[in-house]
Amino acid sequence: MGAMEIGLLFLAGFVSGAINAVAGGGTFIAFGALSLLGVPPISANATSSIAQLPGYFTSTLAYWSSIRQVVRSAVFLAIASMVGSLCGALFLLWLSNDRFAALVPWLLLAATALFAAGPWLKPKPTEADDETQRSTLASIAVQSIASIYGGFFGAGMGIMMLATLGLTEGGDYHRLNALKNLLSNVIAIVAIVVFISGGVISWPGALAMIPGVALGGYGGVWAAKRVPQTAVRMFVIAVGLFLAGYYFWRG
Repeated sequence: MGAMEIGLLFLAGFVSGAINAVAGGGTFIAFGALSLLGVPPISANATSSIAQLPGYFTSTLAYWSSIRQVVRSAVFLAIASMVGSLCGALFLLWLSNDRFAALVPWLLLAATALFAAGPWLKPKPTEADDETQRSTLASIAVQSIASIYGGFFGAGMGIMMLATLGLTEGGDYHRLNALKNLLSNVIAIVAIVVFISGGVISWPGALAMIPGVALGGYGGVWAAKRVPQTAVRMFVIAVGLFLAGYYFWRG
């Protein structure tokens, strides 16, 4: 990997981190940059996962006071997330690159549609009296499904979890977002361990992107105050549709 490719991946990481800070959806940028530089799709997906990890950590720290209040109630959801992510990541490694490449455009279309519907999928605020912690078999089952998807592909995972947690868990938006951030870390860490064990990480690509993601996440806070989220969302949707078209064309 030459200096130009490293520079492009650093820039893609920066844009990815900034977009995640503003509106979410940065995975599209990271995965797309790696794919367009010729990284095989399974490796591009795995490398994108490890590159996004700093953003998951920082978003968790931002909600630390809320997370401390939900840790005990999230134990069973975290266990479900670990099992689901493990299954999803192992299934990804079981597939060949050709089989996964055939699925990628459909996954990208689904993730883009999910991202586009994000504003309508956000949980509605609830009154303080309704903020009960209702972890049930239903919420565990739904979280298992979401985490299988997160371990397998991951794009749009945060939006999916906000929607499903809003249906199955009690509490206001901040509590649900804290839960989502905590569980995203669990899903990402389990998947990354599997990907590293499977030897599918492109380490030059990951090392080029991680500093960019970290800086972009910091800069995204500045951008969030100045750039309309609608414009960022339209950009991410356009990237998702472009990548889906690219993989359809390659197939």
